[in-house]
Parts: sequence; C-alpha cells; structure tokens
Amino acid sequence: MEGRRPSSFQAMRMAVQDLFNLYLGRSSNVKSEDSAKETTLQLRKRITAINRDLPPRNEQFLLDFQQLQAQFLDQEQFRSATESVLFALIVQCNSHTLQADFLLFALQMLSSINFINWDSFLPSLLSAVSAAETSPSQSGQMNAGTPSVSSGAAGNTIPNSTLPNSSMTQSSNPASPLTSLNIIGTPPHGLVDAATSIYQSPVKGSDPSYTGQQILSRGVGLSKCSVMGSLRQIVCKVILAGLEHNLKPIAHSDIFSHMLSWLLNWNPRQQNMSDEHDNMNIRKFERSSCNWLHSSLSVVWALVDEDRCRIPFYELLHSGIQFVDNIPDDEALFALILEIHRRRDKIAIHTQMLDQHLHCPSFATLRIAAQIYPSIPGEPLPTIRSAPLTYPSVLGEPLHGEDVALTIQRGSLDWERALRCLRHALHTMPSPDWWKRVLCVAPCYRQHIQQQVSGLGIVFSSEMICEATIDRIMELMQPLSTSAAISSTSNISSAEANRWQEWLSFADLFFLLMRSGNIDFLDFVDKLASRYSSVEQQIVRTNHVTWLLAQVFRIEIVTSALGTDPKKMETIRKILSFHKERLSDQSANGSPQSTLLEFISSSQTLRVWSMNPSTREFLNPEELQKGKQIDEWWKQMTKGEHAMDYLKLDDKSMGMFWVLSHTMTQPACDAIMNWLNSNGITELPMQGSIGQPSERYVLMHETCPLPMSLLSGVSLHLCVRLTAQIEETMFAGQVVPSIAMVETYVRLLLVAPHSLFRPHFNQVLQRYNTGLSKTGPLLILLEMLNCRLIPLYRYHGKVKPLFYDVVKIIVTFKGKRGEHRLFRLAENLCINLILSLRDIILLKKDFKGPTELTETLNRIMVINLAITIKTRGVAEFEQMVFLQPLLEQLLGTSQHIWSEKTIRHFPPPIRDALIGRVDKRAQSIQAWQQAEGTVINQCTQLLSPAADPTYVVTYLNHSFPQHRQYLCAGAWIIMDGHPEHINTANLGRVLKELSPEEVTSNIYTMVDVLLHNIQLQVQRGYNLQEFLLKSSASLAFFMWTHELLPVDIVLLALIDRDDDPHALRIVVGLLLDRKEFQQRVNHYFKLRGPPEHWANPGPFQRNEPQQLLGNHLAGKDRYPVFFDDMVMRALPVIPLITYRLIENDATDTAEKVLAAYSELMVYHPFRFTFVREILAYFYGLIPSKLVVRILRILDLPKIPFSEAFLQHIGSNSGLCPPPDYFSNLLLGLLNKVIPPIRSSASMGDSFGTFSRTVGNRVQAAAQSVASNVPESQKVFYQNQDPGTYTQLLLETAVIEILSLRMPYNQIVSTLVQIVVHVQPTQAQSSHSMQSMSSGISQSSILPASPSAATADSMSTSRSAASVPGLNATSIASGSNNAVQASSYLMIQACGLLLAQLPPTFHIQFYTEAARIIKDCWWLTDVTKSSMELDTAFGYALWDPTWAFQDNTSTTIGNLVALVHAFFSNLPHEWLEGTHTFIKNLRPITTIAQLRLAFRIMGPLLPRLVIARPLFKKTLALLFSVLADVFGRNSQTSIPVEPTEISDLIDFLHHAVMYEAQGGAQNGIGKPKPETLSLCSKAVELLRPELQHLLRHLTTDINSSIYASTHPKIVQRPPSPLAGAVVI
Repeated sequence: MEGRRPSSFQAMRMAVQDLFNLYLGRSSNVKSEDSAKETTLQLRKRITAINRDLPPRNEQFLLDFQQLQAQFLDQEQFRSATESVLFALIVQCNSHTLQADFLLFALQMLSSINFINWDSFLPSLLSAVSAAETSPSQSGQMNAGTPSVSSGAAGNTIPNSTLPNSSMTQSSNPASPLTSLNIIGTPPHGLVDAATSIYQSPVKGSDPSYTGQQILSRGVGLSKCSVMGSLRQIVCKVILAGLEHNLKPIAHSDIFSHMLSWLLNWNPRQQNMSDEHDNMNIRKFERSSCNWLHSSLSVVWALVDEDRCRIPFYELLHSGIQFVDNIPDDEALFALILEIHRRRDKIAIHTQMLDQHLHCPSFATLRIAAQIYPSIPGEPLPTIRSAPLTYPSVLGEPLHGEDVALTIQRGSLDWERALRCLRHALHTMPSPDWWKRVLCVAPCYRQHIQQQVSGLGIVFSSEMICEATIDRIMELMQPLSTSAAISSTSNISSAEANRWQEWLSFADLFFLLMRSGNIDFLDFVDKLASRYSSVEQQIVRTNHVTWLLAQVFRIEIVTSALGTDPKKMETIRKILSFHKERLSDQSANGSPQSTLLEFISSSQTLRVWSMNPSTREFLNPEELQKGKQIDEWWKQMTKGEHAMDYLKLDDKSMGMFWVLSHTMTQPACDAIMNWLNSNGITELPMQGSIGQPSERYVLMHETCPLPMSLLSGVSLHLCVRLTAQIEETMFAGQVVPSIAMVETYVRLLLVAPHSLFRPHFNQVLQRYNTGLSKTGPLLILLEMLNCRLIPLYRYHGKVKPLFYDVVKIIVTFKGKRGEHRLFRLAENLCINLILSLRDIILLKKDFKGPTELTETLNRIMVINLAITIKTRGVAEFEQMVFLQPLLEQLLGTSQHIWSEKTIRHFPPPIRDALIGRVDKRAQSIQAWQQAEGTVINQCTQLLSPAADPTYVVTYLNHSFPQHRQYLCAGAWIIMDGHPEHINTANLGRVLKELSPEEVTSNIYTMVDVLLHNIQLQVQRGYNLQEFLLKSSASLAFFMWTHELLPVDIVLLALIDRDDDPHALRIVVGLLLDRKEFQQRVNHYFKLRGPPEHWANPGPFQRNEPQQLLGNHLAGKDRYPVFFDDMVMRALPVIPLITYRLIENDATDTAEKVLAAYSELMVYHPFRFTFVREILAYFYGLIPSKLVVRILRILDLPKIPFSEAFLQHIGSNSGLCPPPDYFSNLLLGLLNKVIPPIRSSASMGDSFGTFSRTVGNRVQAAAQSVASNVPESQKVFYQNQDPGTYTQLLLETAVIEILSLRMPYNQIVSTLVQIVVHVQPTQAQSSHSMQSMSSGISQSSILPASPSAATADSMSTSRSAASVPGLNATSIASGSNNAVQASSYLMIQACGLLLAQLPPTFHIQFYTEAARIIKDCWWLTDVTKSSMELDTAFGYALWDPTWAFQDNTSTTIGNLVALVHAFFSNLPHEWLEGTHTFIKNLRPITTIAQLRLAFRIMGPLLPRLVIARPLFKKTLALLFSVLADVFGRNSQTSIPVEPTEISDLIDFLHHAVMYEAQGGAQNGIGKPKPETLSLCSKAVELLRPELQHLLRHLTTDINSSIYASTHPKIVQRPPSPLAGAVVI
C-alpha cells in the first residue's frame, strides 16, 4: 500500500466509485473520457481485494474501504467524495434489490466507524433525490442503474439487523421547518459532486449519444413511477438507519419536510403521468407506491414518536396532510390521518368557546366588531370589516369573510347562524355603516358598483340577506294577535300603528340595501313570489309588499335590471301578483296608510306601464282609474291662490298625498318647497366690524315645518329629492332659509336615517363649493349638528370623522380676530363630540408634537378618556397602542394638573401618565406679577368710565400679545367688585376684536389671578365668604350682566382648577347662589318647549342673535340664529361640574346642581348615556339620594325600567329588590335583546330552523316591564340615545343594577346562581323547581358518573336558595316551556349583562365562579382513574345547548358557557382581568382541573394574538397551571403519564404557532424569539418526562426545531425570559 498523498476530488470519487462497483458487481470497463488511464490503474492497485469474477464478500468491504481511506490526506474531501458516490448509487441502484441491500449494509458499516455524518448526509441525500425526481431526464438517470451483474452477487445477503427501528429527526430550514427542501450542512465539494454524479451516469456518463431515452427503451420494463417508488423506499430505509443516531433538529426538520412533500404529492396524476402508457400503469403504480408510502409513514411515525419527540406531533396537524386529495386506499395512511383528525379535534375543543354557535351580536352595545385582525398591531386596516359572527377555522384562525359567505351551504348550521344574525339585525336596525361593512354586493351588480375590498371577518352573501329580508316581510305580513285586534272606532289601533311603524323602518333599510346592490332585485322578486304563493292563506291580504316594491322602483339599478331582464314580462306579472284586495272593512277606518295601501297599486301600475308600454294588455283597468282619481284630487287641492296647508290635512288627504309622492314625485316636491317659501322674504342688514362695510341678508319669513306624521309616509324617492332641494337652498342659495325649512330638513334625516344620511362636510359642502370661506352656510350646518344631529352621527358611527372636520374649523379660526361666534359654536360642538366619543383616537397620526386644540378641549378629552376607559374599557388593542401617544399630545401644552381628588378616580393608564407632571400655575402667577404694572396702566386708560372710545383701536394695534392675555385679569382688578368702575363698552369692543384664542387665554389667566388673590386675601385675614361672593358677582357681571365672556369656557376654566379649594365654591355660587343663569334656563325652557323638537308644530320665533347668544357670542354680525342659544352652550358643562363635585366629596352640592338644572338637562343629547356612565364611574361612592336624583334626569315613563326597580328606588325600606327581580331581568334581556334561535313569526318550516331547535321564543316575564312602555321597536328619532332599542334595553338593565342598594358581590352571586342552576326539567313540575332551590338537580337519565347532573356534581357549599333574590319558581312563572326554550339563551344574556358592568363586578364574578368549581368534588378527586375523569369531564362540559335538550346540563357546563359568553363580550382592555379567574382556581391539583383551566382560557388566545404582551401573559399562565400538576416542585402525585395530556401539549404548540403566523394557518411565520424565551423558562419548571414533549418550544438550537431554524436565534445566544412566568 502506497503512502498518503494529495489527490484531486475527482480521483477520490473515481476510486470510491470503483470500490463500490466492485462490490456491486457492476461493469467498470468503460471509463470517463476525462479520466487519466494511468491514474485509474494506480488507484486500482491500491485496492487489496482479490481480482476475481465474483464480487468480494460483504464482510470484506469495511476493511477495503478503510485501506482506501488511508491513502488520502484530506479526509473531509474524501468524505464528500464518498457521499457523492453514495448519492449517485442510491439513485441508480434503487431498483436492484441486492445492490440496494448492499448499499444499506455499506452505510451501516461506514456508520459504525463514525464515517457518515448523518446530519449532513441525510439532507444532502434528500436534496439529490429531489433533484433526480424533478430533472427533465430523470427517467434515464433513475433507470441507468440497472446494468448486468455477475451471478456471484446473488449470494451476498445483508443481515436483517441492518434496518433498525425508527425514532425521530428534524432538518434545517431557514424559512420554515415544514416547507423548505434545501440542503443544509453538506460540504461544498460533496454538494457539487453529488449533483454531478446525479446528472452523469458512472456507466457511460460522458457519451453524448447515451441519452435517458435510450436507457428507458433498453430498460428492464419498469416505469419511471415504479423506479421512483423503489428510490423513495430505499431512501426511507437509509433515513430510518440514520434516525438511530442523535441527529440535530435541523436535520429532523429537513427529513420531515421531505416526507410531507412526498405524502402530499403522492398522486400519480400529479407526477406528470399524462400519456396513455402512464395511465395504463396507474393501478400498477398505486400498488407499488404502497411500499414507499409505508416506508415514508414509518419515517414520519419515527419522527413524531413521543418517546423521542424528534418532531412535535403538532407539525402534522399543521401540515394539512389530512386534506390530501385522492387519498389512496391504504390502511396505514388512513390510520395516520385519523390520528391527526383526532388530535386536531381535541385542539379545536380548546380553541372554540362553549356554545360558540350561539354567539351572535345583539346590537345592544356600541362595540359591534367581535374580532378584527390588523396587519400591523396598532395600525387598523382602512378596509377592515366588522365581524358580526366569528367563523374561525377548526384551530381558531380567522377566515376571509367573503370566501366564507360564498361557501356556506344553504340549510347548514352556519347558514342558519348567519340568518339568525341577519334576522335580528332586520329587527333591531343597526346603523347603515354596519350593513355596508358586512354585506357583499350581489354578483349581478358588481360591474356597476365598486365594493370595498373585504377584510378578515364574516360577511353575508346576497343570498343570505335576500332570504332574511323575505323572512322579515313574511313576518310583517302575519295577522295581528287577537288581543291586538283592530278596534271598531275611527282611529287605528295602537297595535296596527306599531306594525305600520315597523313597516316604515323596514322600508327605509330595504331602500338602502337595494340602492347599495346588496340584494339581486330579480332574484328577490322570484323568491318572494314563490314564498308568497306558498303561504298565501296564512298572511293578511294587504298591499304592503306592493308599497314596499314601489319604494325602490326608481332606483337606478332596479330599473336597469328590469330593463335588461330576459324574462321581463314574467317578472312584471310576479310584481303585480303581490297586489291583494282587502277582505275586510279595515280600510274603512280612513287611516292614511289604509288610503295609501288602497291606491298604491295604481302607482305601481302606472310605473310599470311607463317602463314597458307592451304590458298594457295585462294591467288592471281599475288601477288606471285609481290613478285618474289621484290626479283629480291633486288638481282639486291645488286650485286657487293659496298653497295646500299641510298642517291641516285630514287622514284621507294625507294618505292621498302619500300616494301622490309615489306617482308624481316632482310635483309633490315642488308643492312642499312652495309651502316652505309661502310667506315670502325680507331683507336683514348686517353690522360690519371695525373698518368693514355692512352687508344685507335676504331672509325667508317663517312658516311651519312639515309634521313627522306627514313625512313618515311619503315615498323615499320624494325624501331624496326634497332633501337635495333644501340642501341647495341652505348651502348654495342667496336666501337665508327659514327655521321651518331647516327643521324640515332635520326631520327628513331622522325619519329615514338609513336612506338619507350623508356626511355633510365631505359631501354636502363640497358639492356646493361651500368651504370655510362662507360663514353663513357654515353657521347653519354647525348649529344643525350641535343642536339636532349629533345622535344621528353617533348612530352611523361617524362621530370621529365629524370631529376631525370640526377640528379643522377650530384650527382655522382660533387665531382670526373677531370670529367668535363661529369659533365658539365649533368649539362647543367639539366638546359635545368629544363627550360622545367611545374610541381612542389620534389627533396627529405622526405622533409628533402637541395637539392644535385649545387647552379646554385637550382637558375635556382627557376627562372623556378617563370616563370611557373606566366605564366601558378600551375596545380594541390598537386603541391601547394609541393611548400613550394621545396623552402625550393632549398634555403637551397643558399648564395645569388635576387635583389628587380627581386623579384618584382616573383609571390606571391615565393616572400613571399624570404622575410626576408639574403644575405651571406658579410660573403663570409670576409672569402676571411681572406684567401687572403695565397691564393695570393700559387697562386704566382703556377701561376707565371716561376713557376715549378711539383708544380701543390704539390698544388693539399697539399692545403686546403677552399683555393682552391679561386684559380680563386687569379689568377684574380695576373693577374690585364695583362694575361701575370700568367702561364695559370699550371692554366689550376689545374682546370682540381679539381672536378666540386670545379670549380663551384671557379667561384662564383671569381665573388663575382671581384664585391667587383669594389666597392672598385669606392670608391677610379678610373674610373668605365675603371675598367669594364678590368674586362670583364680578364673574356674573362678565358672563351674564354684560355678556362679555362665553359662559361655558369660564365655568370649565374654574372646574379645571379644582386643585384650588375655592374654585368649586365659586362655581357653586354662580350656579346656585346667583339666579341669573337659572332665570335664563327657565326662559329657554318656556321658549323652546319639550325636548322632542320633531313634535314642535311651529311656527318658530326668530330672535336677534344678541338676545339669544349674548353680546360676545353674537359677534360682529347679525346672521340669523336657528337653534343656538347661550343656555345650550352650557349644557355639556353641567355634567362635568357634577363629576367634579362628586370627586371632591360634595355629593349634596352635586344633587342640588342637578335639581336646579333638571330643566336644562332634558335637552342633553346623551342624557341617558350620562346617567349610565356617571353611575358606573362612581359606583359604590354615590349616596342613594344622589342616585335617585341622577335617575330623575331621565324621562322615567319612557325608559323600559322594570316595575320592581321603580318601586325599589322609590322606597326607603329594605336593601334588596323582590326575590324574582334578577330572574325577570335576565328574561327581559333574553326576550328582547338576545337574538332568538328562530323567527318569532313561525310559518311552518318556511323560515328554517336549527336541526335541534327547541321551540319558539320565550314570551315570559312580560309583567317585568313597565306597562307604559310599548313592546314594539321604537323608531330612531324616539330613541336617539343610545341609538337602538336593544341598546336601550341593555343599558337600562345596567343602570338598574348600578342603582341598586345591594352589595355588588351579592348581585353577582345571585345572577350566577340563577344561570348555572337553570335546568329544563325544572319547568316540568313544582317538585323539580323546589329541588333546584335546594341546589340539587333531578336529572336521572345520566349514568352514575360524578360528571353528570347528579346531586354531587350540582351541589355546592352554598345552595341556590340561600342566595337573596333567587326564587327558582319565578323562572318558570310564564309557562312550563319557558325555561326549556330559554335556558341556554339565558346564559348568553347573563354573560352579556355582566360584561357591561364595571370591573369591580368582574372580579367578584371570577371569585364566585372559582368557588363553584372548587365545590365540585370530582374535579379534585385524585383517586379516580384517568378514564373516569375523562368521562366526567366530557359530560360536564357537554355543549349546554344540546345538554339542555338532552336533560344533561351540569353546573360546570353552564358555568363555563357563562364564562365564555362573558369573555366574548368583554372589551380588549378588560381581558387582562380574566387571569384572575385561573389564579382563584389555583393550586391546580388534578388533571380535570388542568383541562378545565385550558378549556376556559384557550378560546381567548385567538383574540389576544394581536396583543402580544397580554398573549404572552396568558401563555405563561397556562404553563404555570401545567407546572402546578407536572412541575418539578409539585406536591401532587398524579398517576397520569404526560402522554395522556397530549391535547394540552398540542394546544401549547398551536398557541405559539398561532401567534407566529398572526392567526392565519398558512404555514408562513416563525415563533417569536421572545415567546420561545418565555416557553423555555417555563419548560424548565416542568418534570423531565414532560420537558422533552415541549423541548421544541425552547431557544435551545440543539433540541428545538423552531430555534434551530430561526435566523434570529441561531445568530445569537438565547435571550432571557421576556416575561415573568406566573407561578
């Protein structure tokens, strides 16, 4: 043997090739042309094997190989050369059994001497195989390995021990541990040569004529697919051999990804088998593929084997292999897929909330969006959709809404769930903004209507909304109940009036849906006609449907659809078929709607005739005659010189005018406009400012506005035209409109809030080119918004855009001299908008610098943030991201801080932001003292009684701005309590000519100086009370006597200085001790009348601006005032004063202020919301007397308070409400707020029901609602606050609970006990009801398991009867079927109610729920076997919906369903408190408790994924409860193997990957390094037998596939724990 010497890589490879050819019995006579002959001969001489015809024995191979190895110096290069040869031989010899067996034997031998580096060898081998399978000439390459062999090779066998059992492996993948097929860890030379050896056959690789096609034609007859199968089979054997060694995770990952790729693409039709010959061999391939398929499955099982845990089993769940197409008929593969589905379903149990299918928006809260998924945390997508229903995939990931809507099958549970939501929405009438975000444009209209690109979250298809709309029509066509029959008098009954109002509201929404293209009109007509004919005998014979279709006939897309319909005549016949003659004499009552319904068919007939004259043949001649009657009536009414008096129309005439609005829209519109202009015009001169000429206004004389009774019935097409004409007069005309015209415009918007709403700044002003330069139209708009339309904007969710538009006005005019009226009106509107905001918004999106608002608005916004966060929570995570930047913007220019008494009531986020801020009042006083001499001198010259009036101009032009800000302070000093000492005329002229910003600065500076002087006077020994009275008199002189300063700003400046002990006393003196403002309020109340402005018949009296607004606010001109008043400017201030008084423990004074200004508070646009929020903000701190006073702000007879509650607050005896109060409260919510399972108007199966529906909606607890409250839905203008009737009902229930004189812990305990013990059997007999009162269920259909509804599982240490206010008998007081139909929906009602209450109630709820769980003995029984506990757990957490129907409901099941219903309604900020629940359950001592903790918290993780801090805390909490049972230091001895909690292990992996991929299960994304760091620390606390199952969730690159393939972790050492693990 020659000594070692260097050699080329090619020489090494050829030497190894020759050695393997020798043992494989392959011919080696033909050499490559580029090989040197002498080199080859020299290398062959070094081989010591005997030269004979038969191959050497296999046992000799290792010795020969070692001798060959010893001849080369570069061992790494030799290793690469050997690997390249092995790759080529495996590809070439896979079809030859004996050669393949020898290669396996050789690999085993080389592995035994540690020659094979499996971590690099296996990924390189797989890469080589992939290259061979995908290369264009793979047939030649894979079949070239079948040359003749010597007969002696047949005698060499390989021992069976060469194929060891499998374990687990992982591979390197920089992108994903599943998808990449790149080679990782292979030496460069080996990689290059491997590829070379694959593409060149060692037999005759350099012969250009030796092509793959020739080899295939001379092959042994195997197809390329068969060869591929044998190749994969030998590769799997090699992998199994390699898995016996401790491979690195990066290798395991690569192997796993290749195996998945093979399994996912196993189908022969996907392997380019397209020719006829291949198709003939498909069946043969499927048989041959079983071998490699089984081998691949063996590798997969070895990788996911939980004893070694090379790959977490979750990766199979995550891979999607269970959804492979054309699955082969193979038992082994089926077993794997079955196991994947089984474990995937177990994860789904932890990700889905109990009663998930019942979760549906009630539209009773301001927060409608259930889940949104912004692309970047804190940056919401502009096209995001609200998700009224969450249809997550099996593992909780969000789905693309429109795709879901189009794939839901009609009649499925998801379809019925969608219809349940839509039916409820058609009843409750949520805002048009909601409809636009959740509906799809019908396919037939998409080319005409541009739709917003849908985001994540469910949307509803046009088929869904079409069916739900038809259901609603059929419901409205049901006959009225016998108890509500039509009376025999001439007046229409209240029941029919309510039904007509429902028709009007529905028509308004139907018009919007049709105009938006959400319903295919032709399809709608076809389906409605079919439904109509099938139930014709069960509905009333009226023309309501004809009237409804007449509303939309003039919509462009409807007329276009009718014009292009190929079945036009058939469609028209169907439309005309809806006309029905009344079978009774009900039309004789002469109501306007009866007349309308009688003549509406004529309008429809004339419209159809005008669209298509060829329809004349089948039109009813009688309808044409009715059209002539309408025409004659109209001619008769318009005779003479006087216009028709719309205030004196009788019912018949009003009905005829309604018909006319459908038939002759433009003449009707012109007639109304003539009425509004009927009293002519006049000229009004306008006073100019200093140096400016005067102008003249042309002003309409006043008339009466159109009554709501008339406007409600006219056609919506007329409403659209009339609205446009009035807008043109208001914003583009040269004539100032009358108050009656503007009021009529407002009433139009309120009577049809869906059809007529438009953003005025973005649409109306731009349409008429009316910008900020024309103050007249701008004043009209601002007054209209501030005094009439804010609730409408809030209903539409447009408060935030409106706020931004008003801010632009404020920024534009705050520095302009003399623009006080416009600025102060915009500022007051902005105050009202801020106080109505329930979102956290950014004023500067670039996060830079302070806001451009005034200090007044900045401070009010901070107060509103505090109220919102404390009473309602922060709705979404991105708003929490905005909070800190917003506070920095608002406080950037703040000169003062709040008092400690105020800050103590702020929520923690705001309180923390204010800690450490320095009050700058000392600097302000110091600056005043420095300028005081100059200021007093200037003020003396300006304000002395004998001052020269011309000095005003001199002062304005020559005084310094820093001195002008002290003008009011100087005036107050000079006046010294004696108004006659100053020249008020000059002071008023100067203040009018200053800019609004300067006047605001003057007011705040004056307040600081005033309070500072009071302190000085007190220190000098003067009487405090006397000085306070003098200060109040001076301020009253400025505000009310001479009206020199805006009232609202002065009062706000004083309450903002509540850190001074005298500021609030001055405010109280101004409001209570002095009578000036109270007298103005009384005068305003008498002048305006009731707050229902839409009921005011008019005519309105127009007063001078100075009389209504005062000298200062009236400004420099005489532009007419419409709705504004000085008193209205102070309206938003009174609630803020009340807050400040309560904060300073002056509750008696707060009660007096509310009592004194109760007449003013009735005009507050959000007084209902104010009552709800102040009770929540100060819950537990307000005495009963003040609570009652706050409640009396409301019009109690019009609020649906329960009779029991009204009696409770009216009496002073007893602290608890009646026993059945809480059960009736929940039943009231269930009946009117929670969406019913099926439509209340049952017509057989026409509306569709759930497959396991339990009957009609509950009608119990009717006695619990006050008799003076109508049961029907209120129209919008009657319920502007809070907006919808369901919101009113829910918020009323919240107000009731917050007003009770009962401890909150007792309230929560009572509610929980009612819900968790509701049983369907309890309504079947009085005995069962009594048994529930004792806390024992009488269910007997379950086995004797501790889980079922037995006495042991249902009983708790505190019986239900022991809870005050719980009377089980009252729950079923309505009927025996009430509880069975309502029990599972009552859980939803209770969860919704609890989520609206302040966090104090939530903490008690968690405590009470934990107590009930701990009292269930089987949860803590460690003696039961795992199977028994699993059975018990399954029974206990059976879905409550089906459990109620099967009579198997349990306390634990009801409680967990209640917790999940509660969680689903919580705002995002309050979700952090959910951890308290689990903490109260700890320590966890059993597997049942552990599963319960995961079952409770698991469904929250999909919602928390965008809030990473809270997500990590929740994940740490789950790990910590796992450590309670399986921790290193755990004191419990659980006879359970860790593999028995594989579902929990899988769920933890799922949670980490869910966060990594942002919720979408698309295989893209990596675990966050911070999350892996947290998991790594948590895993260290677990027992060793559990650690290895979770080792992949660590940052150890030597054990975790996620860490080893994560570029950020590989490049740096593991980071410390990102968050503390809760123990």
